[in-house]
Amino acid sequence: MSHDLTARQARRIALAAQGFAEPRPEGEIGRRAFRRTAARLGVIQIDSVNVVTRTHYLPHFSRLGAYPRALLETEAWGKKPFFFEYWGHEASLIPMEHQPLLRWRMERARAGETWQGLATFGRERRDYIDHVLAEIERRGPVTGADFAEEGPRKAGWWEWSNGKRALEWLFWSGFITTRTRRGFERVYDLTERVLPPAVRDAPTPDEDEAQRRLLIIAANAMGVATEADLRDYFRLPVADTKARLAELAEAGQLQVVRVQGWRNPAYLVPGARIPRRLPAAALLSPFDNLIWSRERTERVFATKVRLEIYTPAHKREHGYYVLPFLQGDAITARVDLKADRKAGALLVQSAHLEPHAMAQDVAPALAEELRRMSAWLGLGEVAVSKKGDLSAALIAVFGSFTPEG
Repeated sequence: MSHDLTARQARRIALAAQGFAEPRPEGEIGRRAFRRTAARLGVIQIDSVNVVTRTHYLPHFSRLGAYPRALLETEAWGKKPFFFEYWGHEASLIPMEHQPLLRWRMERARAGETWQGLATFGRERRDYIDHVLAEIERRGPVTGADFAEEGPRKAGWWEWSNGKRALEWLFWSGFITTRTRRGFERVYDLTERVLPPAVRDAPTPDEDEAQRRLLIIAANAMGVATEADLRDYFRLPVADTKARLAELAEAGQLQVVRVQGWRNPAYLVPGARIPRRLPAAALLSPFDNLIWSRERTERVFATKVRLEIYTPAHKREHGYYVLPFLQGDAITARVDLKADRKAGALLVQSAHLEPHAMAQDVAPALAEELRRMSAWLGLGEVAVSKKGDLSAALIAVFGSFTPEG
């Protein structure tokens, strides 16, 4: 079988599409650079785990360097935000202008096409949901605590209060959205009171057109991708994705190609760039757009990356919150990091080298990136433990280590 692209060409196209083919900007990073990166990615996953920092802060750091962290908060939850929150790729920050492209999903949620427990609640307790919506309209912004039953608050769907269920149903269905956050808790308000008029009043495209546009956003963000890759970016339905991709290919908006080593055909953005140089050296959140699909990561980088947060500690291979290290067009290492805010240190709890990489080439670049991250997080030092086959080389660069325990 002939191939249109080699595996390396596909990898470089993917990296360029994700913003890793350009040098980081010099000087202070402002709103324009931040928004350009956000638009390029199309969606940023939100996650509550705060071992290093919450994941939605990290994609911009990986691509731009030490940007002001308050900038994300302003663009997500400020008075004139660039983002809105919705279910894109999991819970996500999405550029505000794309809100009309997800109204079909909101309509399906209203019709009961959401995850089973919430759909059942929506059918059985619609009277209560309407009561909660009326209360928000009357009272203004609310949190889950405003509708909580008596007793301690617990995590998990089966422990949610009816108020929390109602708010989540209304959020899925597009009646309410996040106005801001307090800590990490959502503050909800009516969608019509949160969206700017230009977005609120924008026409709603039909489902087919909205899905085509979402797939083009995903294709531009990935450069070259299989049907499954593109579907996963915004978690689109299988049958819809297949139909929309056929339409986009027929219209010439995507090109069907074969990639060496890829089992399935891929879709290429016409005119996609294959960079000769890749200056990137970046620590990647485990939820970064580049690697959030474990199967795609293995296919693109020939490296297995697994999220081990939910793995029992004694079975973890690399650690709890592990960030892969990207160097050029390869993942060369991975580090288990923790921000010890009390001690003022970024802890490297383990450091592992990838089989194809050389410690003397990786350790200095990784140390530089760890120093940059530590400073960005407001921590005074980097402390390296002896765990992992890259630790000795990393300790040699830093000149000290931290005892385990």
